[in-house]
Parts: sequence; structure tokens; C-alpha cells
Amino acid sequence: MVATTGAQLLPNAAVTNVRKRLLPLTTILTPNVSEALLLLENAGTKPIPEIKTVDDLAHLGTLLKAMGPKYVLIKGGHVPVNEHHQMAPMKQYVVDVLRSDDRTTFFETKFSHSKNTHGTGCSLASAIASNLARGDEVPVAVEKACRYVEAGIKTSPDLGHGSGPINHFHSLEMAKEPPCKSSLKILDSPISDNGLENAR
Repeated sequence: MVATTGAQLLPNAAVTNVRKRLLPLTTILTPNVSEALLLLENAGTKPIPEIKTVDDLAHLGTLLKAMGPKYVLIKGGHVPVNEHHQMAPMKQYVVDVLRSDDRTTFFETKFSHSKNTHGTGCSLASAIASNLARGDEVPVAVEKACRYVEAGIKTSPDLGHGSGPINHFHSLEMAKEPPCKSSLKILDSPISDNGLENAR
């Protein structure tokens, strides 16, 4: 719905249809922060939350979960954080936040300073869908997809100029070990107001 550049790709009428007709049928919604904020704005949510920390991402997931999806994965790639899990110039980690009815799970990977990140959000969502089709439960599907995308970024070829694609072919199947060590750390927590601190 919203590109990395910030450009809105769907007109507001289409966003309304997505929110009202598709979200109640959705198993897992995987918006980036801009898309999440657009859905909240479209729904008339006031005030629109300000995103400064990983716990703010979890709150965003809670608000979107109320629109009907069984799970919401807020993708943190556009808002990398420092070691204190706050947005800052020092980009150290990317944290994707999965919200369900009773749990918040934080998928933390080291920030990659690669220019080859074009399509990572779409690749992550597609990998999750593939894992679900193979019979994985949602949290397992997300974990495998995070590992897949991280390895895809780490092993990406430099093609052309500008932002290139990730390497989608680093492993023919995720049952094999990726060709590089994963930095993925998973922090799982029951729902509470303490967010990430409660997951430690």
C-alpha cells in the first residue's frame, strides 16, 4: 500500500475496502510502519501513534489487530533501532513484531548495511505464506521467513545500480541451513503493558 519512498500506492477508497472487507478475513497482516499508519488514519484513529521504540511497534500491532486479522506482523525494516530498541541514527537492529490474541513476539536481527534490500517486505510476506502453505503455525512461519530474508540480504549479489534485490535462491529449501550464520533472536512475551522489557 505504501512504498519505501513513502508514496501511497493505493487510493483511499481501495484502502477502505482493504480495511473493511479483507482484514476481517486475514490470517496474518504484514504492514510496514507507513502502511500500518495509513490503515489507522483511514479508520479515523486519533491520535495516530508516534513510533519511537519497539514497544510502539507492538502497540501499533494491537491497534491493527482490533481490525480483524488473527495475527499482525509489524515489519520494522523501515525503522531500525539501537541497542536500547529506540529509533536513533545508530542503526543496529531490525525488529519485526508479531501480535496475536495473547502474545507479542519480537523477531530481532542485526541491521544490514546492504543496498540490496529492494522487495524485502514482499519477500518476507511471500515466505510466510509459503511456510503456512507447508503447514507451519504462524509464529514458526514468521521465524523461518525472517531467517530466509536475512540470509537473502547477506548473500545478495550486486546487480546494476541503486537498491538491488535480495538473493532468493540462497537455499533451495529452508530445511537446509542457510549459507550464513543468522543473527535472529526471538523474545516472546504474554500480552502486557511492559512490552519488550517483559520479554527479557
